Amino acid sequence: MQINWTAFSIFIIFFLFVAVLGFVAARWRRGDLSHLEEWGLAGRRFGTLITWFLVGGDLYTAYTFIAVPGLMYGKGALGFYAVPYTTVVYPIFLLILPRFWSVARSKGYVTASDFVQGRYGDRLLSFAVALTGIVATIPYIALQLTGMQAVITAMGIPGSWPLIIAFIILALFAYTSGLRAPAMIAIVKDLMIYITIIVAVILIPIKLGGFGPIFHASAAALAKHHPPGSIALSPKLYATYGTLALGSALALFLYPHAVTGVFSASSRRVVKRNMALLPAYSFALGIIALLGYMALAAGVHTKSTSEAVPLLFLKEFPTWFAGFGFAAIGIGALVPAAIMSIASANLFTRNIYKAFFVPNASHENEARVAKIVSLIIILLALVFILGFPQQYAISMQQVGGILILQTLPTVVFGLFTRWFHRRGLFLGWLVGIVLGVLMWASTGYQSTSYTVGGVTAYAGIWALIVNIVIAVVFSAIFRAMGLSNGEDETSPSDYRVDVEASA
Repeated sequence: MQINWTAFSIFIIFFLFVAVLGFVAARWRRGDLSHLEEWGLAGRRFGTLITWFLVGGDLYTAYTFIAVPGLMYGKGALGFYAVPYTTVVYPIFLLILPRFWSVARSKGYVTASDFVQGRYGDRLLSFAVALTGIVATIPYIALQLTGMQAVITAMGIPGSWPLIIAFIILALFAYTSGLRAPAMIAIVKDLMIYITIIVAVILIPIKLGGFGPIFHASAAALAKHHPPGSIALSPKLYATYGTLALGSALALFLYPHAVTGVFSASSRRVVKRNMALLPAYSFALGIIALLGYMALAAGVHTKSTSEAVPLLFLKEFPTWFAGFGFAAIGIGALVPAAIMSIASANLFTRNIYKAFFVPNASHENEARVAKIVSLIIILLALVFILGFPQQYAISMQQVGGILILQTLPTVVFGLFTRWFHRRGLFLGWLVGIVLGVLMWASTGYQSTSYTVGGVTAYAGIWALIVNIVIAVVFSAIFRAMGLSNGEDETSPSDYRVDVEASA
């Protein structure tokens, strides 16, 4: 394949621009980056607009442009589960996140595991949540790098050296600027993505004869796949579709990067406003998902579903605008990957390094360790790509969801009640993790769906159900036995804290 120099040049120009922004961001809303709260949460000073771009840039990623249309291209209607999942998630977490933000602000918590430690006084349970968050995030970062790899391949760039260079740039500006870098870049990234979506939804249907012919052609193409796909969901996939949507929704704001984005907000009201405004991204996701059908209708042929959208852009856009779209996807991978590495580094530093090895670590020592760990996390994501190749990139997000869902009883239930016993929660988490991984492994690491009693559903939901049952049963047993449930350092007033929002 020859290098598409026009598209590649446009890609490089925008990529270098945001790389410079990433380093300049260290001076934006200046704070002492030798403190973890400044490096990892930007001093908790982001208002409504910046938080909207940051959280949106955090949640709508290469997953949006590459993985969702890729699943639509390969399997059809099943891939549309991402749209209802990103719709129902906000009403659910509107009830949860303001309370979570308040207690974190009141007690100075940087991570979800900080809250678990404070709520239950249990280092083991806190460690379990931290470890799960780190491990679940690595395949999610790998998904971002897969998206970048897809556009690099589409431009005809040989070898993996561009991905390595991108990794180095990402690692360096995350190390240098902390959360300020992805927050600043997210503004540029989202504007580029919206421009690309608007042009795509107007130009491509016009060139393909409208949505009617697109649906007709994609239905015919999907019927020839092995196994066959369909633009209409078959009844046997209802349970899989529904549980994927529900499980992904429940998991989304349990991820460390989502928690980090929320904790960086300046007030409880900013969090509420963002839960009301973020569905705008869900509308855009619905349009992006249809790019998978457009690729089928345009006659795009590829064995790698991750390359469907990049090849569609090359075929239907002017070369220069294809380069612009590729840059939007590439930057859309950089922003969340940076936040994810920072969030994982926060977890390791606060809830593993400081909790078990250096209890008296200074602020400077905490920040230094976090910066180093953020580099290691990105490196592990690269290893994940090589070690667990997936036909569908979206599987990486679903695998992470299986794991992070198992922290829901500890974190979410803990925000509202202290009835659950810390040992019951730990046992539920342990069984849920083991069961979820075994279900995934039983498919040869190729599918995150599992059949129980003739019903095929998302493995994360099956594991979560068992997790909750065990947590309830053993909590009742341990409470009846009078076993200590740890000390709660929080008070009811901590869950209602608010401060004035900054601009």
